[in-house]
Amino acid sequence: MWCSSRESMRLFILVALLGLSRAQHNPHTKNGRTAIVHLFEWRWADIAAECERFLGPNGFGGVQISPPNEHIILNNPWRPWWQRYQPISYKLCSRSGTENELKDMITRCNNVGVNIYVDAIINHMCGAGGGEGNHSSCGSWFNAGTKDFPSVPYSGWDFNDNKCKTASGEIENYGDAYQVRDCRLASLLDLALEKDYVRGKLAEYMNVLIDMGVAGFRVDACKHMWPGDMTVVFGCLHNLNTRWFPDGSKPFIYQEVIDMGGESITAKEYFHLGRVTEFKYGAKLGTVFRKWNGEKLCYTRSWGEGWGFMPDGNALVFIDNHDNQRGHGAGGASILTFWDPRLYKMAVGYMLAHPYGVARVMSSFRWNRHFVNGKDENDWLGPPSNADGSTKPVPINPDQTCGDGWVCEHRWRQIKNMAIFRNVVNGQPHSNWWDNQNNQVAFGRGDRGFIVFNNDDWDLNVTLNTGMPGGTYCDVISGQKEGNRCTGKQIQVDNDGRAHFSISNKDEDPFVAIHAESKL
Repeated sequence: MWCSSRESMRLFILVALLGLSRAQHNPHTKNGRTAIVHLFEWRWADIAAECERFLGPNGFGGVQISPPNEHIILNNPWRPWWQRYQPISYKLCSRSGTENELKDMITRCNNVGVNIYVDAIINHMCGAGGGEGNHSSCGSWFNAGTKDFPSVPYSGWDFNDNKCKTASGEIENYGDAYQVRDCRLASLLDLALEKDYVRGKLAEYMNVLIDMGVAGFRVDACKHMWPGDMTVVFGCLHNLNTRWFPDGSKPFIYQEVIDMGGESITAKEYFHLGRVTEFKYGAKLGTVFRKWNGEKLCYTRSWGEGWGFMPDGNALVFIDNHDNQRGHGAGGASILTFWDPRLYKMAVGYMLAHPYGVARVMSSFRWNRHFVNGKDENDWLGPPSNADGSTKPVPINPDQTCGDGWVCEHRWRQIKNMAIFRNVVNGQPHSNWWDNQNNQVAFGRGDRGFIVFNNDDWDLNVTLNTGMPGGTYCDVISGQKEGNRCTGKQIQVDNDGRAHFSISNKDEDPFVAIHAESKL
């Protein structure tokens, strides 16, 4: 059952007047958990196991999953990752697994306090050149040429071709907001979200997932949809399942809007609907850690809104995502990824230590990069796969890393421990800043945590006010606290809160972090 546009608009206006429209900005993470991880292209069975064995025990708040709906199948057996972003229907069978496996995963993750956020593709169906037949993940028949998707069902009436004013039917000018929202993005068949019928089908799909127990949605390609249409769809969404969430909880919404400045469509047009992906965050922090364009780490004293980013309460932040780690999307060559592990760990550590935004960690798979004229010709390659094109499981090695091409950055000790740091310091202010006017900086989070970075080409030796109680703390970057000992460096904090830090520029990880729960 869904609501009509008139009912939905009345509901949305009422909610806004009552000051409750911020409800969709709340990720509903449990037990003081704060960080989300994107398990890109993982199978549902592997995510369920990861929630129980690793994410729950280590305090991760939630998982962003790949789109669960039926999608096109392309280029067998080397199926590109982006086929998941070309829907055929809203049936819940994808290359990550069946509907029953999806339900089982959502239940098991919720039961250990880890939320599930669905990557929702509601702007479009498959590409106009997607052909016809049943080459889809559930085996449904479709005809892209005639815009016939009987498993929804959608027909030619349900697409925007009549509204698009370009000769090609494609977006030709990103300075024209009408083209960006009414024409095809990369030949993908653009849904007419102004139609009650289409809105109803999208709300119906999202409500099935909400009723299963998901906590919210990462909504793809929001810049390509009118905010008013999205208002109606989101106004029709159910409250979250009370088996795991408080009565009356609204789904968390975070919207993919690439706004680097200079375009006709801005992120702030979407703030009232939920959080928005702050693409400038990873691009700027990558430039800082790479020391490009004269940038220095000391300049990040005003990091966040002081750098021209969106208001803290609207931001979803990340160092890299599944698009821009491949050179797509935004940020270009400044984006740090697992291919640059030393700088990447520092940048993710900085993000998780800093209070700005809701933070999302990336968990990737490797692919064979092949550069021609500076472009990776293999950026399309799908996840580690068997000979029949099915996705491989994620094996866990004895050292807790992953095998078979899965990178699992969230399992790297430094990143996992900084996710715990973020939980421990949650709610504490950014404090006790220090810098050397170059690329050595330190800051605290009240009296609950302190972090020091050395991104210069020389050693750091300095005594700093940490703001923390006296005692012996374990550095959670070089090691961690295990029982009554540290497996890495020890930091002695005097009773006046001061501590000495020594970080060689040749250290594997030239940063140190301590927090209240790493104290011996």
